Amino acid sequence: MTTPGPTPPTRPSDDADAALFDAISVEHGVIYGYGLVSAHATPDLNDLVSQALAAHREVREEAIAALTARHVRPPVPAVGYQLPFDVATPTDAEKLAVRMEEDSAAAWRSVLERATADGDRHLAVTALTQAAVLAARWRGVLGVVPTTVAFPGGSET
Repeated sequence: MTTPGPTPPTRPSDDADAALFDAISVEHGVIYGYGLVSAHATPDLNDLVSQALAAHREVREEAIAALTARHVRPPVPAVGYQLPFDVATPTDAEKLAVRMEEDSAAAWRSVLERATADGDRHLAVTALTQAAVLAARWRGVLGVVPTTVAFPGGSET
């Protein structure tokens, strides 16, 4: 007979809290994904991988602290994650890094659009900017031109 584990946190009904909850979930996935990027990237990109991983861990922890302060249970990391494509080469790893930064930017833009607290807006702007810069750096590694987009995290052209 197995004993059921603890009940996983549920997504909050408040829009601002839900957006932050979703951003934390995305950050969990990004942190997982950077493990794969690290395993497949060339050694000359180790510093970029380390910087990106540290940055994502920092914003995730700040977001968790913000939700916890409001007595909202933050999401926990998943056991595993579905990748958008197979990662088997350094180029695949670089493309995954760009994709993850774009996903992170979209999540933080959503937080920014729904935030009601100044602290949440500040965190969202910081994280969105960080994701946009990291995406540009990874696009540069791939040789993608232009390396930047006009509205990070959005679908505007």
